[in-house]
Amino acid sequence: MLHINDLTYRIEGRMLFDQATLFLPAKAKMGLVGRNGTGKSTLFRLIRGEAVAESGDVRVQKGVRVGSVAQEAPGGDETLMDVVLAADSERAALLAEAETATDPDRIAEIQTRLADIESHTAEARAGSILSGLGFTGEEQQRPCREFSGGWRMRVALAATLFARPDLLLLDEPTNYLDLEGVMWLQSYLKTFPGAALVISHDRDLLNGAMQKIAHLKQGKLSVYEGGYDDFEKALAEKQRLQMKLVEKQEAERRHLQSFVDRFKAKASKAKQAQSRVKRLEKMQVVATQVEDPVAPFDFPNPQRRMAPPIVRMLDVSVGYEPGKPVLRDISLNIDTEDRIGILGRNGAGKSTLAKLLNDRLEPLSGHLRKHKKLEIAFFAQHQIDDLSPDMSAYQHVIELMEDATEAQRRARLARFGLPGDRQETPAKNLSGGEKARLLFNLITFGGPHLLILDEPTNHLDMDSRAELINAINAYEGAVVLITHDRHIIESCVDRLWVVGDGTVTPYDDDIETYRQSLLGRVARDARGKKPAPADEKSQRRRDKASLRETLKPLKAAAARWEKEAERLRGVIEIIDKGLAAPGLYEKDPRTATDLQIKRAKAVDLLDTAELNWLEAAEALETAQAE
Repeated sequence: MLHINDLTYRIEGRMLFDQATLFLPAKAKMGLVGRNGTGKSTLFRLIRGEAVAESGDVRVQKGVRVGSVAQEAPGGDETLMDVVLAADSERAALLAEAETATDPDRIAEIQTRLADIESHTAEARAGSILSGLGFTGEEQQRPCREFSGGWRMRVALAATLFARPDLLLLDEPTNYLDLEGVMWLQSYLKTFPGAALVISHDRDLLNGAMQKIAHLKQGKLSVYEGGYDDFEKALAEKQRLQMKLVEKQEAERRHLQSFVDRFKAKASKAKQAQSRVKRLEKMQVVATQVEDPVAPFDFPNPQRRMAPPIVRMLDVSVGYEPGKPVLRDISLNIDTEDRIGILGRNGAGKSTLAKLLNDRLEPLSGHLRKHKKLEIAFFAQHQIDDLSPDMSAYQHVIELMEDATEAQRRARLARFGLPGDRQETPAKNLSGGEKARLLFNLITFGGPHLLILDEPTNHLDMDSRAELINAINAYEGAVVLITHDRHIIESCVDRLWVVGDGTVTPYDDDIETYRQSLLGRVARDARGKKPAPADEKSQRRRDKASLRETLKPLKAAAARWEKEAERLRGVIEIIDKGLAAPGLYEKDPRTATDLQIKRAKAVDLLDTAELNWLEAAEALETAQAE
């Protein structure tokens, strides 16, 4: 299905692929791994035809449909369901043509093709995918613009999966997913009927859904059978054998050189010595695949210890609006050396809890007490974007080390994996992994007592994740960890808290038990609804066509009044901002009166619009029920 032959490609003179070769069979599931910056995403661009190889070729079998997640997340007024359904361009085109087609033969062709592609199950399949990625039935009918960038990227992923391409290219698909979403995606990929090439650093996904692992290193692609654990074992064995060959070759080299040194001056041995010199010159160096050392993370320990607990919560409620708590009745403590993992679906309130602990949100009620000298370091993905884009890593550190020498500042950056040539690079030109390392450097600079890490691994490759685990385990303060990476939870965490049902509670079992408790529902979501028997399909198509005609004007009326109500709410919001201007009633009472009159009229119009929308929605619901 996919053939890569002797691929050579450079970027700005740097060799990314050096006669690399890869074959991906039909229906195969292959993970693509390698250090950050080795060219994994560039390989996808070459496969999609967005870049041209210097030599060699990348061939996708003729007629194969390639699917990958769009770089731009959808953000318009279309509902999530509409965006996903539109991803099947053939189905969308056929349905559009069916609305206007008049030729009986063409109508029959359209309906036959719609049946062949199982158009009648499209909404059920789309709903199953969106549900698996964390969207409720109600959210699936909301406009994309109402969701954050991370949630929109999930919609883009859902659209790609729904289109059912023959070859699926996924670049770090778990970055915006919670643990449950990762489990669902793993189940989905295992049963995906096409081929898949997946860039990922998620060990669970690579172990659970991939049949092969392609390793990109030093411009070459090497394929290993099995999941990531199998790849690690095979690579270690390969390195061990190569090191034995190196040792054997070095021993032979020393023996030959010793003979040359001993007998080259003797006429009787000159011929033999010359022969050994030639053997030394022709001896090929054994190429080793031993990994280059990866820079460690180094979290400074707290300078002074504190009596536990360092954080105490008693009946705490927290949210973003008074009277509307996201989480309530939280009664938990954090001690000086705790390692706490936070579990729960995205949207349940994990990040809200992190903001509460980091003083970015105040409790709505209850009591939150912290040690008065407690220092907290908070890592969250959005903070990477808060780095000054035009400032280099070195310039960022100057602000924290004003009295230090240049050598001390550069040594500090080097400890976090930013070598000299990258220390002067503007932050906007650093890779995601380098930005993450710089941010870790900045937030932990003073030796905090509590580390709050919200998805810290998204931009880190496997080796960097291993170093992060080492750093967390070596750190002497407390850690609160929010991550979808089960491996890092198992490696670092001693206690688990579950966020769900509007509160936070301790979880007494381990992460594997929690994972097993989710598997049943995840498997059901991945399977989705079963298609109707063949003898029912024809009647169902006719019923659906008739129902669409009945519902069309009702949907239009409901949408029109909903849009009008939304517009009027915006008008009222603007008026309220005007009325809230300081000193308005004293300085300009006439304007205040005019605004109040306009607001009253807008409220009346809004009441009418909402009443009309309610009537249209009820009529639509009644028609759908019938």
